[in-house]
Amino acid sequence: MDAIRLLTELLQRFSPTGYETDAVSFMIESMRQFGFQAHRDEAGNAVGTIGSGSREILLLGHIDTVPGKIAVRMENEILYGRGAVDAKGPLASFIFAGAQASLTSDWRITVIGAVGEEGDSLGARHLCKTYPAPEMVVIGEPSGWESITLGYKGSFWSEASIVQPSSHTASGITSACDQIFRFWNQLTNDIEELNAGKTRVFDRLSPSIRGMRSTSDGFEDNAILDINIRLPREVDLPLLEGLLSKAAEKAGNQPVFKTVDYMPAYQGEKNTTLVKSFLHAIRANGGAPGFKLKTGTSDMNLVGPVWNCPMIAYGAGDSNLDHTANEHIVLSEFLKGIQVLTTALERIQCL
Repeated sequence: MDAIRLLTELLQRFSPTGYETDAVSFMIESMRQFGFQAHRDEAGNAVGTIGSGSREILLLGHIDTVPGKIAVRMENEILYGRGAVDAKGPLASFIFAGAQASLTSDWRITVIGAVGEEGDSLGARHLCKTYPAPEMVVIGEPSGWESITLGYKGSFWSEASIVQPSSHTASGITSACDQIFRFWNQLTNDIEELNAGKTRVFDRLSPSIRGMRSTSDGFEDNAILDINIRLPREVDLPLLEGLLSKAAEKAGNQPVFKTVDYMPAYQGEKNTTLVKSFLHAIRANGGAPGFKLKTGTSDMNLVGPVWNCPMIAYGAGDSNLDHTANEHIVLSEFLKGIQVLTTALERIQCL
């Protein structure tokens, strides 16, 4: 099986979060054909290892995708399909490069296709609890074949709700919906003040409303906002909770806040053997290497602080196509990414 066929067949097994079983089974069987010892772990992750050395390079991708099935097709050397860039393209390149890289007796390579990354990160959370820290990690996410990603912003999800007695629209009483938006406007104003002077998006708080609804039973009115704030590195949970409380106080109302999820930002180090090996590999394959910091999140945010080892994200593909109806990967870039990975994996063992 060649690399393009591997990716095509992986894309044909549509695997939105929660429905990864068929794709995981295919990945396990494919890894075995490529010489890996492969199995499914307790969380449902596909895990394959090649080599038997004591030093481990972990290539951690995710096998689930967002919803929205896209017909898998090839047109003009471009492969379309849900997950082509996010993140079955990087995952397929991990399998192929891991299999073809030369390994010394000191090293082993493990490839993991984690479940649930687009949801609650069930697979990565399981690894945080059960998998011993490897020597270094590459996360499978699109960076473009000439770039490596050093870090991801954090994410905070909160539900804000205001409940008050029902009133007539002519009563002059400010409605629950108006109250909740007074709070929101105050919160965004306060965040703009905190962002003052920070020019990089990676260093700024980025708030957005991801859902809104209101209900009434004739006695009480309830207005609810689902809030997400993308986080820079220096912002922690107590600061966020204080930010919400102060905005509510300034707005003159008292929403009830429910923290739904919190994931801090993470950024890896530049001066590591892992980074140096990828810079060398990109140049050796005709590229001009660059660094990226991403405004989204990935499983790096979870495993990075736990494993505390050198870590980057790498994968061919344009991340602007993530979660879009036009998701695709240029096959020449996909193959170039495999060459870079193979070169980097071999270079690591020499340093």
